[in-house]
Amino acid sequence: MSSETPYDRENGERLLIIDTPTAALNLPRMLHRFKAGQAEPLFFGDEGKPEGVVISFEEWERLDALAEESAQADRTRQVARQRLASASPNQYVPVDDLAQEFGWDLDDDDEPPNDGTTPRP
Repeated sequence: MSSETPYDRENGERLLIIDTPTAALNLPRMLHRFKAGQAEPLFFGDEGKPEGVVISFEEWERLDALAEESAQADRTRQVARQRLASASPNQYVPVDDLAQEFGWDLDDDDEPPNDGTTPRP
């Protein structure tokens, strides 16, 4: 019996799922691959169903940072929606105060704000 089973994702991508015992035996090899800069993940599970994935620490850090940025953007949108729905113009918050509240550094942006009419590269 093969230790790899093809698994087709809804987006058409095909993954090879390694059975869990084989994945465990391959962990040292995966570490060597990650150290060599080969960041291809290892998908594993039982009965050909993906249950887990082994990724490099570098990739995990990148994904963790993206998740935090996304969560911060969600919090920002939620606060903005609440304020817009309930505030009158005399309660609007100056942009500098808003930036400080969310930890934004308005002087750190390399690009000027886009007003929606200027296409970005």
